[in-house]
Amino acid sequence: QVHLVESGGGLVQPGGSLRLSCAVSGSVDSMNAFALVRWYRQVPGRQREMVASLTNTGYTTYGDSVKGRFTISRDYALNTFYLQMNSLKPEDTNVYYCYVLAVGGGSTWGQGTQVAVST
Repeated sequence: QVHLVESGGGLVQPGGSLRLSCAVSGSVDSMNAFALVRWYRQVPGRQREMVASLTNTGYTTYGDSVKGRFTISRDYALNTFYLQMNSLKPEDTNVYYCYVLAVGGGSTWGQGTQVAVST
């Protein structure tokens, strides 16, 4: 069983930056076990939105609203992947979730971390 733990959320002013982390543990030897890793966000009552995606071949995809501001990356040595968020806007306020899809097909979600962008 795979476990994901997000961290790094918090309150930031508009224009500021945050880096979210997703630590992977459990029945996985390395990040190579995942076909892709993603970040999603969701406001209660609304559909979950894909923010950023990174495949095991290094291909990245971003949601239109975050292109040029957010960057997804991974650290194989730490079994962790990240979401660097720059030039944050009030509309980026959300609960952010990490997600992994294993090469074998199983998927796992993290518990979520709150990001609030406000003066």
